[in-house]
Amino acid sequence: MSPIKNDDLLNVAVEAAIAASHIVMNALEKPRIADHKGKTDLVTETDLLSEKSIKSIIKSFFPDHSFLAEESGIDSSESNYLWIIDPLDGTTNFVHGYPSFAVSIGLFFQNKPLVGVVMEMPNTKLYTAVKDEGAWCEGKEIQCSSIDNLEQSLLVTGFGYDHGELWERNMRLHKHFTDITQGVRRLGAAAIDMCHVASGKVDGFWEFDLSPWDTAAGILIAEEAGCSVTQLDGSKFSIYENNILVCNPNIHADMVSQIESII
Repeated sequence: MSPIKNDDLLNVAVEAAIAASHIVMNALEKPRIADHKGKTDLVTETDLLSEKSIKSIIKSFFPDHSFLAEESGIDSSESNYLWIIDPLDGTTNFVHGYPSFAVSIGLFFQNKPLVGVVMEMPNTKLYTAVKDEGAWCEGKEIQCSSIDNLEQSLLVTGFGYDHGELWERNMRLHKHFTDITQGVRRLGAAAIDMCHVASGKVDGFWEFDLSPWDTAAGILIAEEAGCSVTQLDGSKFSIYENNILVCNPNIHADMVSQIESII
């Protein structure tokens, strides 16, 4: 059991996410200059300012905690608490003004997810979860869908920056699931994708080539909303694995079977 009250941890995470979202939204109408971490992997000053703000707020309450953040990497201590931060999930969308990006903050205690907060933007919807306390969006409890037929489902996926073998596999899956479901969407922000499964807007999400900060908050929100969260082959998921399947439990076995038949 966490020695710090869950409500206190959640409140700090929410405060940090809201402050970071203000930085992101204030920058949205300004010229957005991006540097390249890779051929298609962008980073902006906004990513850096958002991350700095999040860490500053959390450290003001919990100076001894550890951090893993997309831009600054690991900031480790002896603490059992690890904050995992994506200061701007969907940077490419943000740079182009496409309305799908988020701030994502996950807290792990003794290597297990304890708190998850995702601020979806630009519509500024706040998703939150605490282990064993449910998942919420704007103060209303959320649940995943109950569809039990894959043919009636709407799915979402994402594509990594490296156009290699994993990208080719996902192209095959994208085509296959487009053929057998009501559609496959691609928003370009994994944290939002998981929150949309958690709230029943879509029925399933899969992706390759992910990093811990992509999934740390979203997996808890999804699990607390009743979703199945595994690797693509149905095995146990860890944030240090690079592939994920999140869906309502009724279609999980079918999705795993379909994935295995294609890749």
